[in-house]
Amino acid sequence: MQKLLIVIPAHNEEASIVPVVMDLIENYPQYDYVVVNDGSRDKTAALCRQNGFHLIDLPVNLGLAGAFQTGLRYAAEHDYDCAMQMDADGQHKPEYIAEMLAALEEGNDIVIGSRFLTVKKPKTLRMVGSYIISWSIRLTTGRAICDPTSGMRMFNRAMVQEFAENLNYGPEPDTISYLIKNGAKVKEVPVKMGERTAGQSYLTLWRSVQYMVKMSVSILLIQWFRKRDTETPYPERSL
Repeated sequence: MQKLLIVIPAHNEEASIVPVVMDLIENYPQYDYVVVNDGSRDKTAALCRQNGFHLIDLPVNLGLAGAFQTGLRYAAEHDYDCAMQMDADGQHKPEYIAEMLAALEEGNDIVIGSRFLTVKKPKTLRMVGSYIISWSIRLTTGRAICDPTSGMRMFNRAMVQEFAENLNYGPEPDTISYLIKNGAKVKEVPVKMGERTAGQSYLTLWRSVQYMVKMSVSILLIQWFRKRDTETPYPERSL
C-alpha cells in the first residue's frame, strides 16, 4: 500500500472537526492525516490541540487553495506517496479511500470521488453550474469529467510535488482541466457524499453562480495562457 496523507483544510469547523478526525483515527488508522487550520476564528484549532490531532495552524486565512497547498507541501516534505483532500464538514466518506487508492495505483495521476458517475445530476441551479464546468472541460480537453466540483480528490506523488512547489495550483476544476491538457491521467470513482454535519457552507447561491462563472472563464480562456513550470519551485520554506 502506498503511503497516503489525508489533508483536511478547516476554516471555522469547530462543530464538525472532532467527529471527522476521530472517525479516521478509530476506523481508518492505516491512513495518516493532517488538519490544516486556515486561520479559523472559532475553536477549531483549540479542539485539535485538545484532542492531540495532527495540526498545521495557519495564523491567517489563506483560503482553500492556500490551505490545501500547505497540506501538500507537508506531504511532499514528509515523503508521502500520495495525498487526498477531505472536507472537514463530514460530507466526504472515508469508506471510499481504499477504492480511490486502488484507482491511483492503476497508474492514474488524479482520482476524483464522483457523485454523478452512475447517478444523474439533479436539476438545480447549482448543478447547472456543474454541467457548464463539465462542458467547458470536455470542450478544451476532450475528457469528460462528470463531477468536476467534487472536493474529494486524490493525487499521486508527481501531482503532490507539482502542487507543493508551484504557485496558482488550487484544488479547483480549472487546475484539473489544465493538468489534463498537460497529460495528467484522471479517473473518477463513484462515491456517495453525506450532508454537512454541522456549521454552514460559505457557498451561498450567489457565490455558487460567481464560482461557476469564474471557473468557466478560467477553463475556456485563461488556462490557454498558463505556463507550466515543473523545474523551478518557489523559495523553500519548511513547515
